[in-house]
Amino acid sequence: MKKVFKASLALLAAALIFSGCTKSNANAKKDYILATGGTSGTYYPFGGAIANIWNTKIANMNVTAQATGASAENLRLINKGEAEFGTVQNDVMDYAYHGTDMFAGEKLSNIMTIGTMYPEVVQIAVSKASGIKSVSDFRGKRISVGDAGSGVEFNAKQILEGYGLTFDDIKKSNLSFKESAEGIQNGTLDGCFVTAGVPNSALQELAFTAGLILIPIDQAAADVICNKYGFYTYTTIPGGTYKGTDEDTPALAIKATLAVSSKLDEDTVYEMTKALFENLDELARGHAKGKEVTAASAITGVSVPFHPGAKKYYNEIGLSVN
Repeated sequence: MKKVFKASLALLAAALIFSGCTKSNANAKKDYILATGGTSGTYYPFGGAIANIWNTKIANMNVTAQATGASAENLRLINKGEAEFGTVQNDVMDYAYHGTDMFAGEKLSNIMTIGTMYPEVVQIAVSKASGIKSVSDFRGKRISVGDAGSGVEFNAKQILEGYGLTFDDIKKSNLSFKESAEGIQNGTLDGCFVTAGVPNSALQELAFTAGLILIPIDQAAADVICNKYGFYTYTTIPGGTYKGTDEDTPALAIKATLAVSSKLDEDTVYEMTKALFENLDELARGHAKGKEVTAASAITGVSVPFHPGAKKYYNEIGLSVN
């Protein structure tokens, strides 16, 4: 009888300990890193606004928005387990997942998508004196395609390809946005590619000084590019965005994207996705770019698989994702 009683006590103690552990784990603080970008850029404050929603809307959640070197670094941090989330460009994420372009020979397998956030438009500006009316007119022209190895350079390469051109067909320069605008202003460049939010400050300054012309992407070329590179989306640069540009300009955009570690569990990512999209008004108050975020647009421009937790949320609200 004593042995049975002692055995019962032992089982009861084990049950209490197990119960205590379960309760403790359920209430444990979840500490995560959201890798963003430089403190003077958009990703850092935008990421901070997202982290604030998660920290205030989800119990025991502690997400820190960390300043970084942006997209490529963020994806590597997630892949190595040094961050759980990251704000990244969807085209750079595509290169990382498939091991191409700037990630050639370096395929990152631990990254997945929560959703795309807002567009970063590929803006093509030329001087009034250049005579350029289409990308097809770029042959033999002096064109800046962004910094060497940058996402902008790959955007330029892909768009030229849509018109049957390569870098060999242009007089290519690798310059920053500011240097590109200055080159057009002083006549050493005919045009440039700028992938950024609209409006871009370098192009604004150029428009106010020397003036500029925005080059549209025609539908046929856009279809070719989007069919080959699934991370692009169609967009329009509204007339009046820059001084002297009165008409809307058809363009292509990549999208700022919320990436996540594939190692995070489905329930956690579901809860975080749900909290984010159910509090978009708060995101808009936290950062102006939040006004451009919707659940419907978040499933566009995605070429890297959705995390099961994010997919569960989208399907729950009637959005079909693969």
